[in-house]
Amino acid sequence: MKVFVLTNLFPREGNLANGVFITRRIEQCVKLGIDYTAVPVWFKDGWLDSLARRLLRKEQINPVKEFNGVQYSRVDCKRKATWLVWRLIRKINLITEEHIIAKQAESFARCVESRFDLSSFDLIHAHGMYTPPAGLIAQILSEKYSKPYVLTVHGSDVNILMEKRKKVYLDVFESAQAVIFVSNALLEKARSFGYSGKNAVVIPNGYDPQIFRSLDKDQVRRQLGIYTEGYKYVGFVGNLIEIKRADKLVEIFDMIRKGYPKVKFIVVGVGHLRDKMEQEAEDKGLEVLFTGRLDQSEVAKYMNAMDVMVLPSRNEGWGCVVLEAQVCGTCVVGSSNGGIPEAIGFQEYVVEEGPDFEERFAKKVVEVLRSGYDRQKIVQRAQKYTWEYIVKMEKQVYEAVLQEKKEECITID
Repeated sequence: MKVFVLTNLFPREGNLANGVFITRRIEQCVKLGIDYTAVPVWFKDGWLDSLARRLLRKEQINPVKEFNGVQYSRVDCKRKATWLVWRLIRKINLITEEHIIAKQAESFARCVESRFDLSSFDLIHAHGMYTPPAGLIAQILSEKYSKPYVLTVHGSDVNILMEKRKKVYLDVFESAQAVIFVSNALLEKARSFGYSGKNAVVIPNGYDPQIFRSLDKDQVRRQLGIYTEGYKYVGFVGNLIEIKRADKLVEIFDMIRKGYPKVKFIVVGVGHLRDKMEQEAEDKGLEVLFTGRLDQSEVAKYMNAMDVMVLPSRNEGWGCVVLEAQVCGTCVVGSSNGGIPEAIGFQEYVVEEGPDFEERFAKKVVEVLRSGYDRQKIVQRAQKYTWEYIVKMEKQVYEAVLQEKKEECITID
C-alpha cells in the first residue's frame, strides 16, 4: 500500500516536536508495511516574507527533511503574493478568506504535481485544514488523479477556522472517502456547522510507550534538581497561548498555592505569553519554573515529576499530553472543553466551563493534592492508546476505503 501524506503539521527547524503526532504515526506506518511519502504543506518565504517575519517577531517556518528516521519530502513552493500581502488582504477584507485559501491550495497542488507521480499512489491522507488546508489540496489532487483521500482533523482547524471557511470545509469533508476526528467532541463541532458525518471515524491521538512511562516521582525530581521534601508539584505542558488559557495560568497557580501552600509549579512550553506570565508570577511572589521548549524525553521527566498536570484549555481537539501524563502516573485536571473530557476519561477530574472557572479549577486541583488519586488506575486506563494501536485502526480505514474503491471499479467494469 502506497500512501501520499499531505500535512499542515510537521517538524520545523527550531521546533522538531511540532506535529510530533504525525511523525509517530508515520513511524508505525513503516512497521505495518505501509509505503509512505510525507509532504509538509508550506510556502517558501522570499526575502520580503523573511524580513516581515523578523520585524513582526513571527517564527520562520522551515520544515526539516528528516526527524527520528522519518523522511519529509519538502516541496519548495512560493506564494504568488507574499505572506505579508495575504495578511493585509485578509485584514481589510478585499477578497474572502475562502477565495484566498482556494488559490493557495491550487498553487500548492501544482507544485506537488511537478514533483511527484500521483498516479503511483493508492490513496492520499491529508492531516489538517489549516492554511492552506492540506485537505483541500488532497481534494484537488484526488479529483485530478482519481485517487481516494482520507482527511484527519486535529482541533483548531475545526474549532476555530471552520466557521469562517464553512463552504470550502464542508465540500472537502463531504467529498472525502473518510474523515478522521481525534475526538467525538470535534466531530460534533463539525456537525454543528452542517457536516453530515456520513463518512466520519473517531480515532484519537496516541502516545509513545518508549518515552512516556511511569517512574518514581521523588527520584525524577532529584535528577532534575527540583526536589523539596514534603512538597507537591503541579505543572502545565503546552503552548503558552490564549486558547490553552495560559493567560490565566499564573492566576490559577496563585489560587492553588493559597489552598495548598506546600506546592511547586512547573511550566513546560513556549509561546508569546511567556514574558507576561513570568512577570505576573514575580509580581505575585510565586515561584514557577519555566523550562522552555524541551524534547519529548525531557518532557516525560517533568510529567513524571508532577503530581497534577493542568489543562484548562478554552478548546482542544484531543490533547496528546493527557495520555502522556497519565501513563507517567500523573493525574490530569482539565476543562470540559473540546475533547479534553474524552482524553481524561475520569469525570471527577473535569471542571465545567462557566463563571468563576479559574477559582473552581484551582479548588479541584487542591482537592486532588489533599486527597490523592489512584495512580495505577490512571496508568492502566491510558496504556492502550499506544501509537501502534492507533495506527492499526487508521490502517483499517485505509483498507476499507481501498476496498470500496475496488468495488466501484468492478461495478463500472
